[in-house]
Amino acid sequence: MRALQYDVFGDAVEVLKLVDLPEPGAPGPGEVQVAVLYAPLNHHDLLTIAGTKKPNPALPAVAGNEGLGRVVATGPGVGNVEPGDIVVLPLLLGTWRERMTAPAHGLTPLPDGDLQQFSMLGSNTPTAGLALSEYVPLAKGDWVAQSSGNGGVGRNLIALAKARGFRTASLVRRPELVDELHAAGADVVVVDGPHAAAEIASATGNAPIRLAVEGVGGRVADELLGLLAPGGTLLRYAARDEIDQDGSAAARGIHIDRLSVAGFDYATKIVPVIAEAVPLIESGALRVPVEAVYGLDEIRTAIAHLKRGGKIILRVPDQGQRPA
Repeated sequence: MRALQYDVFGDAVEVLKLVDLPEPGAPGPGEVQVAVLYAPLNHHDLLTIAGTKKPNPALPAVAGNEGLGRVVATGPGVGNVEPGDIVVLPLLLGTWRERMTAPAHGLTPLPDGDLQQFSMLGSNTPTAGLALSEYVPLAKGDWVAQSSGNGGVGRNLIALAKARGFRTASLVRRPELVDELHAAGADVVVVDGPHAAAEIASATGNAPIRLAVEGVGGRVADELLGLLAPGGTLLRYAARDEIDQDGSAAARGIHIDRLSVAGFDYATKIVPVIAEAVPLIESGALRVPVEAVYGLDEIRTAIAHLKRGGKIILRVPDQGQRPA
């Protein structure tokens, strides 16, 4: 069985090795064996491999934080899925391998559909969904601001917010993304720049914004801080720099919090958001453009492409076993 494994922490290009591992044994009680089909490649995968995403996995470790697979066998007591079902895999199991054993708890069969889009439901989707539900009580019509509106989390947040009756104001880096995100359901889209915060305020009619979601850090985080209404929350999901909360933000009672989906119970918090997003993918209301798909043996090319930008997915089966 092929897998991408690392024995030491470091630069993924240098430490990842395509190796042959023993086949997983028969699944035990409450477990399933899964043939992995697709696994998104994200920057947080590279941080995990580098050893900067705590807690560190035990070494040697198979890389890959999320993915999509086909159930091939079920262990005793498993009744929620059966062989042949396509499922989103729980996080942090090491998905860059051909086959694996996974806990069955919380797994739900997916309908027929776009497997590449479904493969991206494991991380960005719950990040966006939990950002909208777990930190600030929002009512229909409320505004949520965000950076990186065209990213995986950003597009999920736009679609989920629209489905829940919230309005979104998104920052993007390129002008050509404005119309694209409007078509995807965004209410306000502004190109990042020195007057971006003022443009958002004007476009929203100076409506109070009590939640801003960001994964960039630096000046963009400062802009979103300035947009927040008194008592609002800046929620950070990827940026690792620290924000020096100035006197103005502190005086307005602004809260700064961090979100990691790994800190939420999978079955009760993450699975419901995935289920909410499935019909949005089916209808086309949620779609994250895929820049490229690579095989396990193309991992170095895939990482280089990820660093240039765009959504990258690993196709796990070899050329003769490509998923439908």
